Order: sequence, then C-alpha cells, then structure tokens
Amino acid sequence: MIFLLTAYCSLLTVSAQSAEPADVVRIDTDLVNLNVSVFNRKSAANMIALEQKDFAVLDDGATQDISFFASGESPFDLVLLLDLSGSTADKIGLIRKSARRFIDAARPGDRIAILTFSADIQMISKLTSDRAALRKSIDHIEKPIGGTNFWDALAFVLDHVVVQSRVEKRRSAVVVMTDGVDNALPGVYGDGSKITFDQLLDDIRHFDTIVLPIYLDTEKEANPHSTPASAYAIAREQLATLAAESGNKVYRAAKLKDLNEVYAQVVRDLSTVYSIGYRPTNRGHDGMWHTVTLQLIGHPELEVHSKRGYYESKQ
Repeated sequence: MIFLLTAYCSLLTVSAQSAEPADVVRIDTDLVNLNVSVFNRKSAANMIALEQKDFAVLDDGATQDISFFASGESPFDLVLLLDLSGSTADKIGLIRKSARRFIDAARPGDRIAILTFSADIQMISKLTSDRAALRKSIDHIEKPIGGTNFWDALAFVLDHVVVQSRVEKRRSAVVVMTDGVDNALPGVYGDGSKITFDQLLDDIRHFDTIVLPIYLDTEKEANPHSTPASAYAIAREQLATLAAESGNKVYRAAKLKDLNEVYAQVVRDLSTVYSIGYRPTNRGHDGMWHTVTLQLIGHPELEVHSKRGYYESKQ
C-alpha cells in the first residue's frame, strides 16, 4: 500500500517497537553524539578496525573525554529517498531494479524505509527489516506527476520518518538519489519547496542522522529553458554542503545503471561509521553553536569525517 504525502501537510505517525536487537546502539541523551565516517585515502579494501584510543575529539578547541564508543558493526535504519522527477520519471523499471539491489546490499541488522518524491512524497515502505515485504513494496513505485520539491522531501524524512530511530536510539542514515535541483532554485520553472535550503541545513544540524546524497547527473537531458545550467551548479554545491554538515561526501552516478555499484559502496562505507559520545566540559546550556573537530591518532592513511558541530540545548 502506498501512502501519498504532501510535505508538511500531513504527518507520518510511527510507533516504537518494544523489541529490538541486542546490538542496537543505546545513546545517553546527555552526550553529544557523533557519527564518524572513516575512509582510506589509498585503498577502500585496506580498512582496519579502529578503537576508541584511535580518536581524539575537540569541542570549540578543547579536548574531550570520550564516554561512549561503538564500532561500525552496529546496525542502521536506512531511508532510501528517490527523486522521480525529470528524466528519471520514464525509467521506473531501472529505479525499481536498483532499489532491490540496495535492499540486497544492506546488512541483516539494518532496517529500511523507501520513499519517492517529485512535487509530493510517496511512502513506499515504512522502516522494516522484512526483506520480502520491502521487495514487494518496490513494485508500487510508479511514475510521478509534478515538479521537484527536494528540500521539502528531505526535511519530511528528517522530521517524521527517522523520528522512530530517535525514539528507539538507533543510528539512522538517509540515502537520497537526486540531481539536487529543487524548483525553488533561481531560474527553474515551478514553485518548488516551501522550506528554504537554509532551513533544511539547520534541520540537519539539529539531528544525528547521516545524509548521504547520490548525485544523479541529469543535466544533459534537461531543458535549459526550464532548468538552466546555473541551477545544476547550485544544486551540486548544496548537495556537497548537506553531505559535509552530516560528516560525509557526495556519491556520483552518471547513469541510473550505475546506482547498483554506488548503493553497494554506500552500504560498505556505512560499515566504517563509528559512534562516539562525550559530555562537553564547556557545557553552558546557552543554545549556542559548538564547533567539533575529530582527529585520528597514528593513522595518516585514513581520512575522518563527522558533523561540523551542534547547537547546545537550553536549560
């Protein structure tokens, strides 16, 4: 069954499940929580398992004591968010096929939700570990109607879908396949999202969810009168900013058929995401922005990414 949702016009109500796997990451709400992605600059095949002692955390320049550490083996809640606007609307068969490959690539402990968007959002499947049900739900992905409200769609997922993950203290990531062009961008025909890009960015800064953009290059197939090249340039910059704010990078797919390999790479990279928590020594409960710096000790061949900071809660 497909639920058609207009962003910010209806809420997706989810309930926490009473049972959960034994290896779910439980995170103390007093901690600052970081999802830390680690990449090997020379070879992805030579990744090594890291320990807490390999990481150093600085909060506004002050070294912090790590209170919580979990390896990359802990499961994720994965939301696959698919842009079905523009040229992809006529290639639903390939979209479905690659979505099934995403399910196959995910680890057994991972739960998956699938949503699609154009001007509206379609909930294809809520978060579930039932692989058979997920594969069946993919058959309901259909050709959409309307423009592209990308920012609204991603904000909806952050505010109303991964809320279940936050309630159950599970790690979450949104894998969004898109060219990034929202109809709200300058020069693009149509109304576009109600939320602004800056508001979306602020949303990401308030949550621990990782955003993993997969840039699907559709510029050559676009009508330059309705979607100018300048809009694509802005969209690529914005996708890079979204990824950086949640501590990651932009993946690229030149064609839809490339998604099979890219999805597998995304899941492999998530297996090297570590969860780190600390209680800031400079906590002021003033609602101010704190800059976070992550460092790896003794591993010059590795590159580390995490969110750039956080807003401290007010008392």
